[in-house]
Amino acid sequence: MGTVSGLALLAGGTAMVAASGGGTHSVFATFLLAVLTAGLGHSLAVEIKRQARRGRPARWSRSDTVNAVLLGLWAELALDMSILQTGSERLVGLGLAVAYAAACVYFVTERRRAGKRPPAEPSMTSDQAAARIETATSNHAAAASAPSGTAGPR
Repeated sequence: MGTVSGLALLAGGTAMVAASGGGTHSVFATFLLAVLTAGLGHSLAVEIKRQARRGRPARWSRSDTVNAVLLGLWAELALDMSILQTGSERLVGLGLAVAYAAACVYFVTERRRAGKRPPAEPSMTSDQAAARIETATSNHAAAASAPSGTAGPR
């Protein structure tokens, strides 16, 4: 809940700083801020996917509602701020509004998909894994020691 919102704000703030620097930033600084924004956007997408696929069984909960509402709120605020801005800030604000709205739709879609997936099979215990390895090893050894015309245990 807090991670998604925090990453969303970091990505948006970094994008606005990169766009609104005017003549005070060098091209290199603007490029670095743009790369940082892209990295934060990727982290946001990964965190949204992780949040959407958490919990078994996947049921809609209060934290899901909070995530969806906050992403929608960031989209609305970015749109409102872009109306008040001019130039490159307006374009960045519109881009952020679209990105936040897409992130909200992505979260809701992934969460609903997670609810429709069957639960994952439980992983093996270490004893089960050791027994499986021992069986495979003994089968391989028996097959290797069997005369060439006969088959080993299978």
